[in-house]
Amino acid sequence: MAEPKNDLPAVIVLGNSSFLKLYGEQFSSKFKLLKPWESSLPLNQFITTHSQSVQAMLCSGGTRVTPSLLSQLPSLRVIVTTSAGLNHMDLDECRRLGISVANAGTIFSEDVADFAVGLLIDVLRKISAANRFVNNGLWPIHGDYPLASKVGGRKVGIVGLGSIGLEVAKRLEAFGCIISYQSRKKKPVHYPFYPDVHELATKCDVLVICCALTDQTRHLINKEVLLALGKEGIIVNIARGAIINEMELVQCLVQGEIAGAGLDVFENEPNVPEELLPLDNVVLSQHVAFLTEDSFQDLYELMSGNLEAFFLNKPLLSPVLDD
Repeated sequence: MAEPKNDLPAVIVLGNSSFLKLYGEQFSSKFKLLKPWESSLPLNQFITTHSQSVQAMLCSGGTRVTPSLLSQLPSLRVIVTTSAGLNHMDLDECRRLGISVANAGTIFSEDVADFAVGLLIDVLRKISAANRFVNNGLWPIHGDYPLASKVGGRKVGIVGLGSIGLEVAKRLEAFGCIISYQSRKKKPVHYPFYPDVHELATKCDVLVICCALTDQTRHLINKEVLLALGKEGIIVNIARGAIINEMELVQCLVQGEIAGAGLDVFENEPNVPEELLPLDNVVLSQHVAFLTEDSFQDLYELMSGNLEAFFLNKPLLSPVLDD
C-alpha cells in the first residue's frame, strides 16, 4: 500500500474493525490515518504523540470513548463512529467539550430488521435445529422431526420503535403478525402503544428488542417481563445484550418458562452462556445482524462523507451531537 500523503487531514483510528480492514485503503486515499496497532508505541503513548494536533477520530462500536480518553485528546473536535448504537460513548462529556459526534445513522436498519425476522422464523420453524438433526444423521434413525410453529398470526411486541423497529414491524405485518410496541414516546403509527414493557409482554407472544442500550433500558427485560410473555413466548434480541438480564433469560429458557429465543447480542460478548449452546429452541449468532456487503459500502460513503464535511467546515451527514 502506498504511503499516505503528508498533506492529507489526519484522523486517529481507534478499533481495528472488519469495516476498516475492508475500506482502509479507500480511507487512506482521503485521510492520513493514524493507526495505533501499526505503531511500536503503547496506545497511551501513541495518543499522547498526536494529542495536540489530531482533530478527528474514527472509531468502532467496541471502542470505549471515556472522559479519560477524551482528556488525552484536547484538540479533538469530531468523533465519527461506525456503529449505530452509542452506548460505548460518553455523549455528555463530548457535549461538554464541544466535540461533534456522527454515527452510522439508519444505514443498518433494513439489514438488522431482516436478520431479526430471520431469527424469529428460525426459532419458530426450527430451521437451525432441523439442520443439526439432518447433519447428525438422525433423520433415518428417528424419522420425522418434531412439528414447528407458524409465524403468521403471532402477536409481536416491538421494544423500541425507531428506524429498526419500524422496519421489523413492516416486515412482520406482511407475514400477518399483529404488531404492538413499547417506546419512550408514542409514535404517529397505527400500532397499539404500551408505555410499560411488562404490560406489552402480557399482550404478546413474541418480543423483538430494538431499543438502544441506556441506563434506563439496561436489564429492561427481566424475569418478570419474561414470565409475562409466557411459556409460549419467544424473544428476539438484535439490539444490545445488556437490555436483557441474561442470567434470568437463561433460567427461563432452561426451565421452560418461555418457548425460545433468537439472540444476536449478549451481555458479555464474545462470551455466550454455555447453558444456551445445547438448546434446540435457541438460535445464536455473533453480533452480525448489521453485517452485509451492501451496508458496509454505504457505511464507508457515510463515514468518509462525515469526515470530509468536518474538514471542509460543512454540516455532518449523520450528526448525533453537532457543536
